[in-house]
Amino acid sequence: MSKGKYYITTAIAYTSGKPHIGNSYEIVLADSIARYKRKDGYDVFFQTGTDEHGQKIELKAQEMGVTPKEYVDQVAGVIKNLCDLMETSYDKFIRTTDTDHEKQVQKIFKRLYQQGDIYKGYYEGMYCTPCESFWTQSQLVDGKCPDCGGEVKPAKEEAYFFKMSKYADRLIEHINTHPEFIQPVSRKNEMMNNFLLPGLQDLCVSRTSFKWGIPVDFDDKHVVYVWLDALTNYITGIGYDAEGNSSEQYKKLWPADLHLIGKDIIRFHTIYWPIFLMALGEPLPKQVFGHPWLLQGDGKMSKSKGNVIYADDLVKIFGVDPVRYFVLHEMPFENDGVITWELMVERYNSDLVNTLGNLVYRTLSMANKYFGGKVMRTGVTAEVDEDLKRVVTGAADIVEEKMDSLRVADALTENFTVLKRCNKYIDETEPWKLGKNESDFPRLHEVLYNLCDGIMTAAGLLEPFMPGTAAKIAEQLNCPARSFEECRAAGSFPAKHQLTQSPAMLFTRLKLEDVLKEAEQLMESQKKEERPAQEAETETESLEKGTASPEEEPAVMDVEAKPEITYDDFAKLQFQVGEIISCEAVKKSRKLLCSQVKIGSQVKQIVSGIKAYYTPEEMVGKKVMVLVNLKPATLAGVVSEGMLLCAEDQDGNLALVSPEKEMPAGAVIC
Repeated sequence: MSKGKYYITTAIAYTSGKPHIGNSYEIVLADSIARYKRKDGYDVFFQTGTDEHGQKIELKAQEMGVTPKEYVDQVAGVIKNLCDLMETSYDKFIRTTDTDHEKQVQKIFKRLYQQGDIYKGYYEGMYCTPCESFWTQSQLVDGKCPDCGGEVKPAKEEAYFFKMSKYADRLIEHINTHPEFIQPVSRKNEMMNNFLLPGLQDLCVSRTSFKWGIPVDFDDKHVVYVWLDALTNYITGIGYDAEGNSSEQYKKLWPADLHLIGKDIIRFHTIYWPIFLMALGEPLPKQVFGHPWLLQGDGKMSKSKGNVIYADDLVKIFGVDPVRYFVLHEMPFENDGVITWELMVERYNSDLVNTLGNLVYRTLSMANKYFGGKVMRTGVTAEVDEDLKRVVTGAADIVEEKMDSLRVADALTENFTVLKRCNKYIDETEPWKLGKNESDFPRLHEVLYNLCDGIMTAAGLLEPFMPGTAAKIAEQLNCPARSFEECRAAGSFPAKHQLTQSPAMLFTRLKLEDVLKEAEQLMESQKKEERPAQEAETETESLEKGTASPEEEPAVMDVEAKPEITYDDFAKLQFQVGEIISCEAVKKSRKLLCSQVKIGSQVKQIVSGIKAYYTPEEMVGKKVMVLVNLKPATLAGVVSEGMLLCAEDQDGNLALVSPEKEMPAGAVIC
């Protein structure tokens, strides 16, 4: 019997180019949740897709010498192929150029206008084309876009606006009375403190300076602005109709149970989108989860850095399921995860080859060697069996608890707790010794039976995360996939059973040097194919001005030495790891950010002059090094109770200093 419906969505991918592995992580994360919910008895509908309108797309199409529709058709195909490559089980792939979506967006816009939520005016300010956002002078950071740091240009145009403040109090009340609505909690605090409580400005929802968008049908020189267009995909994709004729599917599925998005677009999904829904008289989604980023070892991925890693390149080297395993396992609940080639190889060899692959191969090989692949239960037990069964049968409840709280990495780790316990059981029971004497065969049968039972439970629990591997294990054990209920019970494996006669290794060990060589070739190919023309032009301009190109910049820098100090001088300074739980711009300053930093059980307020290098959204969740015992000072009218440590290059660029490995907030730096 079904436990009910479960509607899950990802953010729709913007068709400006091929998504990197950090973007692909989101669809894999959503897929693991969708597969888990299906396995747990829910009627799941999983939607993803592409966001295809806007000035940026129009300009890219012009550069390519094609129409915008031709351009987005090509990129949407690439994005969909990556989703399929990663074996994601989406039920609908929506495109915002779909005719039914465009028709409903026009209806929604008209309805909101007719009921007075949208009005006509004009917008004047500094415009950032990549972000498709207007900014006032006071919002700029050193004259540049506060979101991406790019160039802005003055612009003025007629536009329609949405009255955001009309619904702000109602949204604040909803967030306060529904603590599960925005997750993790740090994202909720960020939205409340940085945007809602200071007051919302009306939102521009149409444009006239470009044509690649959905026309406003009653004023065709306007096109609907990207966020009103894109966000509504979550309801148009399942049959919403603004005139009151919504489909049965919509009535069944809405409200969404989970919107899964990146932390960088949490504002649009927890402020703009809920307010649009309130204006339409529709329920709000039950939960919005802003997941962290997957970063390259040397920082955020970008094509200009040449450090972008793509899912299809990783799959060529490691295979689909190892890539799924890595991105799910390495991403913490709140903090950013890190991907490096070295770490991928380490995880592949230690977790997949050794812990999982060797366990399955050894067990099946012993069963074939001693009993021709026949496994049976004999009842010849020992005390050690009970602890194995306790770990195996208890895993399903732990996985369920972790998955229901969206702690996917923790749930996946529990799978490997079962596998490690099975490996330990082999060491404890020493089946190779039992195989020497025929009198010990009944005990050996029981040991191999317990191992097969444990492996099948692990495979059943592994299915949402590594579906291909789970299927291969079931095939080798000649057994159907195990349900969640079967995973909760010991002895679900058949009492008398014939395994496959030819066990095969699931994974083959990789050499780091071989992987690094192949990775280097992929990166070089990527740089040649994707280096934007404008990047080359910028490099030429810098050379003409007599400045060094990025390749010529020194790898080191020397600074003037300060006087030597004694250890007693150093010992007076107290450095600890802090976790930034909220952050906002200091209103009276163009340079300062005010962070609330958790250090042990205390929270300190620290003001830092890093607004040019980090947005408040980027700060939240970071682990940083803090000078804790600095005498409090008042900066721009705000008290600061410590100092965040930063590194500074020869150009004055700043970067926060963070611990190399995961450390608790409050850990002493010595």
